[in-house]
Amino acid sequence: MLDTLIAKDKALLIYLNNLGNEQWDNLWLWITHQFNWIPLFVVILGLITWKFGVKKTLFTLLFIAIFVAFSDQFTNLIKNLTGRTRPCNAIDMQEYLRQFSYKPRGKSFWSGHASLSTTFTTFIILLLRNKIKYIYVLILFPLVFGYSRLYLGVHYPIDVSAGYISGIILGTLFYKLYKVIFLKVFKESL
Repeated sequence: MLDTLIAKDKALLIYLNNLGNEQWDNLWLWITHQFNWIPLFVVILGLITWKFGVKKTLFTLLFIAIFVAFSDQFTNLIKNLTGRTRPCNAIDMQEYLRQFSYKPRGKSFWSGHASLSTTFTTFIILLLRNKIKYIYVLILFPLVFGYSRLYLGVHYPIDVSAGYISGIILGTLFYKLYKVIFLKVFKESL
């Protein structure tokens, strides 16, 4: 059964990866780099500051920094435990995938891009859902970010899906912890 799942995972990646074309390659290479999303993070920082004020925003930023570091290290632990080779580096996948000069090292399962972006997005949506009506549009961030990993052939669909699932779980847990600490520090609930 596991062999069948892995075979379908590979087949789906080959299909999705081969939907791409040279005209779109640079866009997806741009999308996959975290630093290119800084304008989005600046907007989110502005929204948090607008709704919470400077003191609570600084507290929130500290909390986000801690959970980003935790999420990143937890993902690395899972990758090292599973040891799955990235498709772009797997010899048996080379002839089936579109080739890019961008070939990250490290392991594949689960996608850190998908996990961290979903953790962050889940946390921000939960934080601002009662304050900003259209905050749910932020879900596009991890969806596009995660798809970039398939487009470039650096993760399998299961890697990205597992990253999304772990991100939802971690983002929700971090938000619950944040609420408890926020109440103790500021003597008020969100």
